[in-house]
Amino acid sequence: MGEVLDGAVVRRWCVLAAEALGRTRAEIDAINVFPVPDGDTGTNLHLTVLAAADAVQALPEGAETAEVWRTLARGALLGARGNSGVILSQFLRGMAEILGGRGAPPPDGRVLGEALGYAALLARHAVEHPVEGTILSVLAGASGGTGDEPTLAGAARAASAEARRALRATTGRLEALSRGGVVDAGGAGLCVVLDALTAVITDEFPERYEVPPRRAPAVEAIPPDTPPPGPGYEVMYLLDAPDDDIHDLRAALDGLGDSLVVVGGDGLWNVHVHVDDAGAAIEAGLAAGRPHRIRVTCLKDAGGGPQAPCAGRAVVAVTAAEGLAELFEDAGARVVRRAPGTVPPLAVLAEAILAAGDEVAVLPNEAEVLDLAEAAAERAREGGARIAVVPTRASVQGLAALAVHDPLRRFAEDVIAMTRAAGATRFGRLEIAAEEAVTSVGLCRPGDVLGLIDGDVAMIGRDLAATARGLLDRMLSGGGELVTLVRGAAAPADLTEVVEDHLRVRHPDVETASYDGRQEPCPLLVGVE
Repeated sequence: MGEVLDGAVVRRWCVLAAEALGRTRAEIDAINVFPVPDGDTGTNLHLTVLAAADAVQALPEGAETAEVWRTLARGALLGARGNSGVILSQFLRGMAEILGGRGAPPPDGRVLGEALGYAALLARHAVEHPVEGTILSVLAGASGGTGDEPTLAGAARAASAEARRALRATTGRLEALSRGGVVDAGGAGLCVVLDALTAVITDEFPERYEVPPRRAPAVEAIPPDTPPPGPGYEVMYLLDAPDDDIHDLRAALDGLGDSLVVVGGDGLWNVHVHVDDAGAAIEAGLAAGRPHRIRVTCLKDAGGGPQAPCAGRAVVAVTAAEGLAELFEDAGARVVRRAPGTVPPLAVLAEAILAAGDEVAVLPNEAEVLDLAEAAAERAREGGARIAVVPTRASVQGLAALAVHDPLRRFAEDVIAMTRAAGATRFGRLEIAAEEAVTSVGLCRPGDVLGLIDGDVAMIGRDLAATARGLLDRMLSGGGELVTLVRGAAAPADLTEVVEDHLRVRHPDVETASYDGRQEPCPLLVGVE
């Protein structure tokens, strides 16, 4: 038992917490009744911590503890989902500020207690109208539970135990929880995160992470087909804005709805609010700065729970480009459209999967959509459908998977064939550098053409056509039979023709297929099978 909390331990905590929330996600979703019974708190917490874990896992081995904490906090801020996820991200930010200070001595029990107290206070101040009996109460219990415990392991155990005592008490502190016979779902997820922290500090790993099940409700529960009370939309976005402008933003959003949480700092914020006028909430962000990664979820639809699926086999594809959407639809898929640079709302994707059929293959088509697709599939399975997510990380992989889709095959065999086709497709793309940056192949400057293979920068050029030709040569160096070219909205009209001419001369045995995807901002998407 090392009783340390250095960068390596923080990494293990993130990974373990993400895994633990992944295993308990469905149980937490099932007890989610406040602030709205939309059944996604566990999923949102899982995705929030998963974003933090992915961020710290991308750091080089041996990264300083301060850098690991800073990266954890930023990853959680960028990936925070839902009311509880945003609050948790602010809690992690507070932990990072105390425990991740450069030159700070290794924390003992008292320092951990100080960090928990500061983090709980920071999270509470992020909520415009704090409500007792929620994750905030559980945070307060954890932060007040360490006492004068001198050892790191003792303080961690005490914090976890007090958090669970506070969690059990939430049922009696909030009418919605008492009526449903449940503890607070966000608080339950926080206890899982704290239990994971205790486990990595003490090297004592539980066999399972407890989520208290639903008990007999104190009064008759609301019928499942009753729309949830309150505003109709959940609006979330990241916001680039000066810190001094956030007070006015809070005031504007507070006048529009409820469940307002604004977290972040140093010019980057994550905004969450429930409103009836989603457009007004977004406009308030525009008045303060630059909102991006905007997500709008219909809470009224989410409150009804899973609906019975349609009969039959179907494929659901996610895309942000209208031309690609038409390609997927022409091939027989149902399409969920997303705004460029965003992911679709969980409820929207789950509803589309449920409406598609009783056997559904899902094509996420972007790495950032993959985890969300898994969560939406898990939620849709509660309605009785058989759902499989084909792990496509690019639209050209989705097209390759759809090309071998056969609704007459057994579902499992069809999914295997689609997965193999996607996995056999290398994907590349051209991008235009917006700013100076260091890449794996050198320094790029604004206006440079970047050629990426499987998500990594492989070459830098100044001319679109020349870079496209070089990118194809490199991708075909290991062989290939079919090249798929998808032209973007801003690409020259003859770009694919120029590339096809090059392929006929340099790679005469390779077949080509060209499409107008009209995607933003990539001028060209490439697939090699």
